[in-house]
Amino acid sequence: MGATFLIALALMLVIEGLLPFLAPNLWRETFSRIIRMSDGQIRFFGLTSMLIGLLLLLLAG
Repeated sequence: MGATFLIALALMLVIEGLLPFLAPNLWRETFSRIIRMSDGQIRFFGLTSMLIGLLLLLLAG
C-alpha cells in the first residue's frame, strides 16, 4: 500500500507541474484570479475537485 501511495503522490506532482512548466504566464494569471476569489468559492472548487477524484476512484476500483 505504501508503494501505491507514493506512485499516486508522484503522479499528482507530475500533473500539477505540467501547467507551470508548459505555460507559466497562464499559471500566474490563474493564481491571480484565485487570489481575488472569496473563501467560499475556493472551498467550492476544492470540494468539487475532491468529489470528482472520489468518483474516479470508485469507477476505477
